[in-house]
Amino acid sequence: MDQLSAAAPDAPTRRAGATAASAITADFQTFLRLLTTQMQNQDPLNPMESTEFASQLAQFSGVEQQVRTNELLTGMQADFATLGMGQIGGWIGMEAQAQMPVTFQGDPVTLSAAAHARADRLELVVRDTRGAIVQRVPVPLGSDRFDWDGTGPSGTPVRPGTYDLTLQSWSGETMLDESPATIHAIVEEARLVDGAVWLRLQGGQSVAAQSILGLRRAP
Repeated sequence: MDQLSAAAPDAPTRRAGATAASAITADFQTFLRLLTTQMQNQDPLNPMESTEFASQLAQFSGVEQQVRTNELLTGMQADFATLGMGQIGGWIGMEAQAQMPVTFQGDPVTLSAAAHARADRLELVVRDTRGAIVQRVPVPLGSDRFDWDGTGPSGTPVRPGTYDLTLQSWSGETMLDESPATIHAIVEEARLVDGAVWLRLQGGQSVAAQSILGLRRAP
């Protein structure tokens, strides 16, 4: 695992917090100078009510508190992401299940098939990035897992690229259901990207850790 990936977000977070705190201090000093000038130059015959000054102070204090709260939440988010990184490190080498587009590079992709209860046939539908169907592959009913090697019924393989895989359940000429295919792949690496943990799976595709549906020991 890339240790730098987990440590990298801490420094920018600290710098952002220090910058925000410095900006608040400078703004507060400016605010006090403006308020003092306002008090010194007010009309003696029509002075401002003390409640108006108190209201302005309260408004600025509220803004300051909100900025500090945002700083705290940002720091907590980075801490939680780092904590999750350490826990998810144990996922490396395990087989993960996810519903996501497939980056096909010529190697077979292991999928799960779940047919509708009333289906008499099942088809794997392969769509390209434009949503066009490029393959329809018959899937045997009752097969819990199967491999898609990119080859369709005609024997012609698809080109390397990203594809969306769904499973259609049919009864005669009536489609009963269409759902995303569940992909099975080995977790090879975990990385922290913009505060979120991402996993790189065998085959090169990446998926957010929160999108993983299940894990098991690699067969």
